[in-house]
Order: sequence, then structure tokens, then C-alpha cells
Amino acid sequence: MDYSIAITTLKHSDPILARLIEIIGDCKLYQVQQTGDLLFSLSRSILYQQISGKAAGSIHSKFLQLYPHSPFPTAKDILNTPDDVLRGAGISRPKVLYLKDLAQKVLDGLPTLDQLQAMEDESIIEALIPIKGVGRWTVQMLLMFRLHRLDVLPVDDLGIRAGIRRVYSLAELPNKKTVEDLGQMWKPYRSIACWYLWQGLEIKNN
Repeated sequence: MDYSIAITTLKHSDPILARLIEIIGDCKLYQVQQTGDLLFSLSRSILYQQISGKAAGSIHSKFLQLYPHSPFPTAKDILNTPDDVLRGAGISRPKVLYLKDLAQKVLDGLPTLDQLQAMEDESIIEALIPIKGVGRWTVQMLLMFRLHRLDVLPVDDLGIRAGIRRVYSLAELPNKKTVEDLGQMWKPYRSIACWYLWQGLEIKNN
């Protein structure tokens, strides 16, 4: 994946972000692109919500181990799994409800990933947020990491806000409007800018 045009555009439009890009180097957003169908992607996102990545990874692994005969459960598999079995994998009670609602909606006819690819970002968000436990942020992660949309700005993402605070030397975490206003400079490559802001959080202070 060649991000050279995006990088050049971002550097020209935002000198502060340009310095971060120089420090981080090449964009490797393509290396963290996810695989799997819509059920796989959204169930993973649900399990990763509001807990550390390490804890979420462990729970996701235990969840998949409940279905040893296939790489990933079908919607029917999830609906047929008793709640206490899912709870035994470390999944919270609300998230069990979310997973089953997702599975039911898949059976009822959610769009496939191929169908979503043909839709605009906002239309995809509107199509998927009726699922319990799936909010705007969750769909934005799908847009960035599964559908590889290049102009997504998740203003509610704590990592993005913390990254902006650090890179732009703000006294406190920026609010949504500040994030949106800054993001105007990054169009139409806001996903790339976000990747750099996330990476910026990994840099140790000298």
C-alpha cells in the first residue's frame, strides 16, 4: 500500500503533524488491517470495547476456542451458545447481549462487507449502529481497519485525543470540536493522521 500522496498532503497542510511523521517514518496502517466477515469484525470490536487490548485479546481467544470446529462461529453458533458458556469465557453480561443481538441481526439480513464497500461512510454508520453495543466509534474502527477507508476521524477515541494533546502541547485533552477543527487540515487522509497520532503515544519522552 502506497501512502506517499497522503503523507505529502498531510505534511504540507499541518507542520506540527509533519514533525511527528518524520519521527515515526513510513505509515504501516495496512499492516494492521483485519480479516474476516462482518460478524467476525464487529464481534471482535464489541469484545475489545472499554478494556485493555491485552485483556480483550485473551477474551477474544477464549471466545473463538468455544467453537473448535471452525475458524469462527456463525451467527447461529453464537445464538445457540448458552449465556453462561459465553460468560465463562470472560465476556461481560452486557457484551453477551450485544453478541447475540449482532448474531440475530446478521441472520435478519445485515449488509455483507462487499455491500458495505459500495456505500458511503455515513451510510455504513447508519446501517450498523442499530446493533446493540455498536456505536459510532465501533463502526469507525471497522471503516478504518477492515474497509480501509482513508478519511475517518473518530473524535471520541481517547487515544486520538491523548495523541493530539501530546503532539500539539495542549494543557488538557481536546474536546470533540477541537478534534474536528484540527481534522479539517488532514482531509482527505484523516485515517492516516490518526494512525500517526496513535503511534505518537508510543514514543518515550526524552
